Amino acid sequence: MRIGKTTILFAVLGALILAIIIIPIANIFIEQFAFDLGGFFSAIIDSAVLGAVGLSCFAAFLAVLVTSVFGVPLSYLLARKEFRGKGFIGGIVDLPMSIPHVAAGIMLLTVFGRHGLIGGPVSPFLRFEGALPGIVVAMLFVSAPFLINSAREGFQSVDPRLEKVARSLGATEWGAFWRVAFPLALPQILSGAIMSWARAISEFAAVIMLVGFFPMIAPGMIWDKFYSEGLYAGMRVAVVLLVITLAAFVGLKSLMGRMYAER
Repeated sequence: MRIGKTTILFAVLGALILAIIIIPIANIFIEQFAFDLGGFFSAIIDSAVLGAVGLSCFAAFLAVLVTSVFGVPLSYLLARKEFRGKGFIGGIVDLPMSIPHVAAGIMLLTVFGRHGLIGGPVSPFLRFEGALPGIVVAMLFVSAPFLINSAREGFQSVDPRLEKVARSLGATEWGAFWRVAFPLALPQILSGAIMSWARAISEFAAVIMLVGFFPMIAPGMIWDKFYSEGLYAGMRVAVVLLVITLAAFVGLKSLMGRMYAER
């Protein structure tokens, strides 16, 4: 089979962008395992490092969970209903992706800080600064668009006539959503959840602005180790984070692939 010039051009262009992604990731592993293998093993059994990585993963999971509960219904409305201001709401959903992370942290601080719009009144029973809820809120703010947009595309891919058939057979609007639209859109919802989780784990500036360095998340520990102990100290934590999250990411993507294949 003859390969066309366009295919060759696209392959070259694709290879270049892949190189920009792969080379830094591969290089950090080579640097770590070739020149500081002992440091990696000491980091991967360090309770402080594992605690920071675990906190990042857990807080990101909570952020995705909250986004799923409140964001998936919004995605359904954006996909299925026509109403005034729909485009504006869609723009609001996308806005966090274009806001500088430090600016996002400042905005979150004015709302959820100790003296903020929400943080102040609820401070007697719920604290965001220096606490897990603050980490979750900051992660949610920057990662929610990935899940909401993916879920909206999932619902848009479901033929509305299937829900109408369910309604004609006696299902309620909720029943048609839960038994027809949601299962069919689930693969894309889960795909968005994975991307949202990955994005949440990587957030640094917004979390640090709102929460500070304690409790310590993985990106915060990488920053702290790099500036207090040097390049290789920060690299160790970074590689531990990459190993753990990459394993989870590949596993989840593999599960997604099986789900798509079964459809």
